[in-house]
Amino acid sequence: MPADAAPVIARWIDYFKCEFKVSRNRSTKHGDYRHPFKDAGHRISVNYNLNPYAFLITTVHEFAHLLTWNEHKRKAKPHGQEWKDNFKKMMRPFFEQSIFPPDIRHAILKYLENPAASSCTDLNLFRILKQYDKKPEGIICVEKLEINTLFSIKGGRVFRKESLVRKRYRCVEIKTGAIYLFPPLAEVSIVGES
Repeated sequence: MPADAAPVIARWIDYFKCEFKVSRNRSTKHGDYRHPFKDAGHRISVNYNLNPYAFLITTVHEFAHLLTWNEHKRKAKPHGQEWKDNFKKMMRPFFEQSIFPPDIRHAILKYLENPAASSCTDLNLFRILKQYDKKPEGIICVEKLEINTLFSIKGGRVFRKESLVRKRYRCVEIKTGAIYLFPPLAEVSIVGES
Protein backbone atom coordinates (compact mmCIF):
# COMPACT_ATOMS: atom_id res chain seq x y z
CA MET A 1 0.00 0.00 0.00
CA PRO A 2 1.17 3.58 -0.28
CA ALA A 3 3.65 4.21 2.56
CA ASP A 4 1.73 7.21 3.97
CA ALA A 5 -1.39 5.05 4.39
CA ALA A 6 0.33 2.31 6.40
CA PRO A 7 0.22 4.08 9.83
CA VAL A 8 -3.58 4.48 9.60
CA ILE A 9 -4.06 0.82 8.67
CA ALA A 10 -1.66 -0.26 11.45
CA ARG A 11 -3.74 1.72 13.98
CA TRP A 12 -6.92 0.03 12.73
CA ILE A 13 -5.36 -3.43 13.02
CA ASP A 14 -4.33 -2.66 16.60
CA TYR A 15 -7.55 -0.88 17.60
CA PHE A 16 -9.88 -3.57 16.24
CA LYS A 17 -7.56 -6.42 17.37
CA CYS A 18 -7.77 -7.76 13.85
CA GLU A 19 -5.73 -10.53 12.26
CA PHE A 20 -4.56 -8.98 8.98
CA LYS A 21 -3.13 -11.30 6.35
CA VAL A 22 -1.61 -10.57 2.98
CA SER A 23 -2.96 -13.47 0.97
CA ARG A 24 -2.11 -15.39 -2.19
CA ASN A 25 -3.82 -14.28 -5.38
CA ARG A 26 -7.47 -15.30 -5.50
CA SER A 27 -9.05 -14.81 -8.90
CA THR A 28 -12.58 -14.56 -7.49
CA LYS A 29 -11.93 -11.83 -4.93
CA HIS A 30 -9.38 -9.19 -3.93
CA GLY A 31 -10.04 -9.31 -0.20
CA ASP A 32 -12.08 -10.99 2.49
CA TYR A 33 -13.49 -10.20 5.95
CA ARG A 34 -14.49 -12.83 8.55
CA HIS A 35 -16.33 -11.77 11.70
CA PRO A 36 -15.39 -13.25 15.09
CA PHE A 37 -16.36 -16.89 15.45
CA LYS A 38 -15.62 -19.28 18.32
CA ASP A 39 -12.00 -18.59 19.33
CA ALA A 40 -11.10 -16.49 16.26
CA GLY A 41 -11.39 -12.71 16.24
CA HIS A 42 -11.84 -10.40 13.27
CA ARG A 43 -9.87 -11.59 10.22
CA ILE A 44 -9.08 -9.67 7.06
CA SER A 45 -7.08 -10.87 4.08
CA VAL A 46 -6.05 -8.91 0.98
CA ASN A 47 -4.41 -10.33 -2.15
CA TYR A 48 -0.66 -9.67 -2.33
CA ASN A 49 -0.59 -8.96 -6.07
CA LEU A 50 -2.72 -5.80 -6.11
CA ASN A 51 -1.08 -2.50 -6.95
CA PRO A 52 -0.64 -0.21 -3.90
CA TYR A 53 -3.81 1.81 -4.54
CA ALA A 54 -6.02 -1.21 -5.22
CA PHE A 55 -4.53 -2.86 -2.11
CA LEU A 56 -5.44 0.17 0.01
CA ILE A 57 -8.99 0.48 -1.38
CA THR A 58 -9.58 -3.24 -0.81
CA THR A 59 -8.19 -2.99 2.73
CA VAL A 60 -10.53 -0.09 3.55
CA HIS A 61 -13.42 -2.03 1.98
CA GLU A 62 -12.76 -4.96 4.34
CA PHE A 63 -12.31 -2.74 7.42
CA ALA A 64 -15.68 -1.15 6.60
CA HIS A 65 -17.16 -4.67 6.88
CA LEU A 66 -15.48 -5.06 10.28
CA LEU A 67 -16.80 -1.73 11.57
CA THR A 68 -20.29 -2.52 10.25
CA TRP A 69 -20.18 -5.91 11.99
CA ASN A 70 -19.17 -4.26 15.27
CA GLU A 71 -22.01 -1.75 15.01
CA HIS A 72 -24.82 -3.96 13.65
CA LYS A 73 -23.79 -7.64 13.75
CA ARG A 74 -26.08 -9.59 11.39
CA LYS A 75 -28.70 -6.84 11.20
CA ALA A 76 -26.91 -5.02 8.34
CA LYS A 77 -26.63 -6.32 4.79
CA PRO A 78 -23.01 -7.03 3.70
CA HIS A 79 -22.98 -4.10 1.23
CA GLY A 80 -26.01 -2.24 2.53
CA GLN A 81 -26.32 1.41 3.51
CA GLU A 82 -24.52 0.92 6.85
CA TRP A 83 -21.48 -0.55 5.07
CA LYS A 84 -21.58 2.18 2.39
CA ASP A 85 -21.60 4.89 5.06
CA ASN A 86 -18.70 3.26 6.93
CA PHE A 87 -16.69 2.79 3.74
CA LYS A 88 -17.07 6.47 2.86
CA LYS A 89 -16.13 7.49 6.41
CA MET A 90 -13.07 5.21 6.48
CA MET A 91 -11.81 6.53 3.11
CA ARG A 92 -11.70 10.10 4.47
CA PRO A 93 -8.22 9.99 6.10
CA PHE A 94 -6.65 8.94 2.80
CA PHE A 95 -8.21 11.89 0.97
CA GLU A 96 -7.08 14.24 3.73
CA GLN A 97 -3.51 12.95 3.29
CA SER A 98 -3.72 13.16 -0.53
CA ILE A 99 -2.66 9.51 -0.85
CA PHE A 100 -4.18 8.99 -4.29
CA PRO A 101 -3.02 10.43 -7.62
CA PRO A 102 -5.58 12.81 -9.20
CA ASP A 103 -7.02 10.27 -11.67
CA ILE A 104 -7.68 7.67 -8.95
CA ARG A 105 -8.92 10.33 -6.52
CA HIS A 106 -11.48 11.54 -9.07
CA ALA A 107 -12.63 7.97 -9.88
CA ILE A 108 -12.96 7.05 -6.19
CA LEU A 109 -14.99 10.17 -5.42
CA LYS A 110 -17.41 9.20 -8.21
CA TYR A 111 -17.47 5.58 -6.96
CA LEU A 112 -18.19 6.75 -3.38
CA GLU A 113 -21.45 8.33 -4.51
CA ASN A 114 -22.85 4.78 -4.34
CA PRO A 115 -20.13 2.20 -3.61
CA ALA A 116 -20.75 -1.34 -4.79
CA ALA A 117 -19.77 -4.75 -3.47
CA SER A 118 -16.49 -4.53 -5.38
CA SER A 119 -14.41 -1.78 -6.94
CA CYS A 120 -14.27 -4.11 -9.97
CA THR A 121 -17.94 -3.46 -10.67
CA ASP A 122 -17.20 0.22 -11.28
CA LEU A 123 -15.54 -0.06 -14.69
CA ASN A 124 -14.18 3.49 -14.60
CA LEU A 125 -12.44 3.01 -11.24
CA PHE A 126 -11.27 -0.50 -12.14
CA ARG A 127 -9.88 0.70 -15.49
CA ILE A 128 -7.92 3.49 -13.81
CA LEU A 129 -6.61 1.21 -11.04
CA LYS A 130 -5.47 -1.31 -13.70
CA GLN A 131 -3.23 1.38 -15.20
CA TYR A 132 -1.08 1.13 -12.06
CA ASP A 133 -0.69 -2.67 -12.34
CA LYS A 134 2.58 -4.25 -13.44
CA LYS A 135 1.54 -6.27 -16.48
CA PRO A 136 3.63 -9.02 -17.99
CA GLU A 137 4.61 -8.33 -21.59
CA GLY A 138 2.03 -9.46 -24.15
CA ILE A 139 -0.99 -9.08 -21.85
CA ILE A 140 -3.84 -6.93 -23.13
CA CYS A 141 -7.46 -6.27 -22.14
CA VAL A 142 -10.21 -7.76 -24.31
CA GLU A 143 -11.70 -4.30 -24.94
CA LYS A 144 -8.47 -3.20 -26.66
CA LEU A 145 -8.52 -6.07 -29.18
CA GLU A 146 -9.80 -5.58 -32.72
CA ILE A 147 -12.86 -7.60 -33.75
CA ASN A 148 -11.89 -11.11 -35.04
CA THR A 149 -8.61 -11.12 -33.10
CA LEU A 150 -7.64 -14.52 -31.70
CA PHE A 151 -6.54 -14.57 -28.08
CA SER A 152 -5.76 -17.06 -25.37
CA ILE A 153 -6.52 -17.08 -21.68
CA LYS A 154 -4.61 -18.59 -18.78
CA GLY A 155 -4.70 -22.32 -19.40
CA GLY A 156 -4.23 -21.96 -23.15
CA ARG A 157 -7.81 -21.97 -24.47
CA VAL A 158 -8.11 -19.88 -27.66
CA PHE A 159 -11.00 -17.54 -28.52
CA ARG A 160 -12.00 -15.09 -31.25
CA LYS A 161 -13.40 -11.71 -30.23
CA GLU A 162 -16.69 -10.97 -31.97
CA SER A 163 -19.02 -8.21 -30.78
CA LEU A 164 -20.01 -6.11 -27.80
CA VAL A 165 -23.17 -7.38 -26.08
CA ARG A 166 -24.27 -4.78 -23.55
CA LYS A 167 -21.19 -4.49 -21.33
CA ARG A 168 -19.34 -7.69 -22.30
CA TYR A 169 -17.68 -9.03 -25.42
CA ARG A 170 -19.09 -12.05 -27.22
CA CYS A 171 -16.21 -14.42 -28.00
CA VAL A 172 -16.15 -17.86 -29.60
CA GLU A 173 -13.90 -20.63 -28.33
CA ILE A 174 -12.07 -21.90 -31.41
CA LYS A 175 -11.89 -25.57 -30.39
CA THR A 176 -15.53 -26.03 -29.37
CA GLY A 177 -17.45 -23.20 -31.05
CA ALA A 178 -18.93 -22.35 -27.63
CA ILE A 179 -19.83 -18.71 -27.01
CA TYR A 180 -18.54 -16.88 -23.94
CA LEU A 181 -19.04 -13.33 -22.70
CA PHE A 182 -15.83 -11.65 -21.51
CA PRO A 183 -15.68 -8.53 -19.35
CA PRO A 184 -13.92 -5.65 -21.13
CA LEU A 185 -10.96 -5.65 -18.73
CA ALA A 186 -10.26 -9.41 -18.87
CA GLU A 187 -6.53 -9.82 -19.47
CA VAL A 188 -5.57 -12.07 -22.38
CA SER A 189 -2.70 -12.78 -24.79
CA ILE A 190 -3.00 -12.21 -28.55
CA VAL A 191 -2.56 -15.40 -30.59
CA GLY A 192 -3.09 -13.91 -34.08
CA GLU A 193 -5.71 -12.36 -36.30
CA SER A 194 -8.06 -14.15 -38.66
